[in-house]
Amino acid sequence: MVGNAQHGYPVLASDLTIEYPAHGPSPAYVAVRGLNLSVKPGEVLGLLGESGSGKSTIAKVLAGRFLSAPRGAVHPVITGGDAQVFGESLRRLSRRHADRLMFEVGYVGQEASETLRADHTVAEIVAEPILLRDRHYNRKALEARVVTMVDAVRLPLGSLGRYPYELSTGQRQRLAIARALVLEPALLIADEPTAAIDAVVRHAIIDLISELQEHTAFSAMVISHDLAILRRIADRIAVLQGGMLVGLGPIEEVLANPLHPYVERLAAELPEDSVAREAPVLRGIDGVPKPPRMLPHPRRPAV
Repeated sequence: MVGNAQHGYPVLASDLTIEYPAHGPSPAYVAVRGLNLSVKPGEVLGLLGESGSGKSTIAKVLAGRFLSAPRGAVHPVITGGDAQVFGESLRRLSRRHADRLMFEVGYVGQEASETLRADHTVAEIVAEPILLRDRHYNRKALEARVVTMVDAVRLPLGSLGRYPYELSTGQRQRLAIARALVLEPALLIADEPTAAIDAVVRHAIIDLISELQEHTAFSAMVISHDLAILRRIADRIAVLQGGMLVGLGPIEEVLANPLHPYVERLAAELPEDSVAREAPVLRGIDGVPKPPRMLPHPRRPAV
């Protein structure tokens, strides 16, 4: 495992500042300013904010993807403070260590369901991370692992030989999640995993992530602009505006005691009866039942 994951938090950011350098006519700009943030072992942290608040930048950096931008693309640069993922300093991260980190951090990027390789079958897409890590991986063990993962995300096993374009949007998103989790990472970073999906399927996808997380106890950072989604899954939320942290803590505490106008506005926009609509009791990272996350789980459709 990269770094020293056994002694500390999977993610620990301290005064983290991230910039995008000038590129052509576009000037440099600061995307994230002085961020102090942690993800605890076994915790689901929700990252909430408007478009342009820095959420996706944080996701790419913490997932180690900021060193692998396509040729000609501008990638974010850490210019202040630092962040550690499994004890590995991201500010001093080399390309070689970034590649190793990618095997420890499952990442579902924005529009993940639309960027799956069109020339690969479902089975090949799920197997790809395993073969990237070890191209000599035992074939029978590989097939068994792929089948197990596909079944875990509730894709029909009959879809193993199908291609992404033959799947629904919700099924493609499940496939992206399966690919991200097939290496059994200790940390999942999911950036807007329910974007561009209709409301009923959106709830099914977020509930799937929650169930997988509770079953295997990985840590997770789930990023969304949708407070209702994060209330379903997150133990705590971090609220961003303009690249700055403006709220942090258990969701209901943050909303009940807003310390910033943006958080105050979020709390004011909640339905008056939202506190009364509770989900079943869930278990905390220590196994002790904890207060329920808001909103009931709907009957899950086949997606």
